Amino acid sequence: MVTLMPIINMNRAIKFYTKVLGGRMGDRARGKMRNFWASVNLGTSEVWLIAPPKREKRSLAYSTFLVKNIKSAVKVLQRKGVKFQRAERMGPDSRVEGPIAYDSFGAAAFFKDPEGNLLMVWQNFPPM
Repeated sequence: MVTLMPIINMNRAIKFYTKVLGGRMGDRARGKMRNFWASVNLGTSEVWLIAPPKREKRSLAYSTFLVKNIKSAVKVLQRKGVKFQRAERMGPDSRVEGPIAYDSFGAAAFFKDPEGNLLMVWQNFPPM
């Protein structure tokens, strides 16, 4: 499966997905399409960066990065300049610690890429 990520600025998006998130540059379109499409490999997943002619106002889908230790993953990303959103309770038994929301089934932290796409870091409970 490939995740399609709408972007506005291709160079800025490539820099974020490779330098900040640690991805490997895959392919990039050439010529007139150079700023329309590129692929980045993140672990075993592939992300296609696409600059659509018309941007949707709202997206209900977002990519999730599964991690073994959410506290550690959040700290690493924060050191790289990622700004996490304020965590919200997932249910009545949730607890919030900084940008991380914990519940009996897992923990989540949300942030946006420079293009405004919502991304999530997730740790399953019990730990993977």
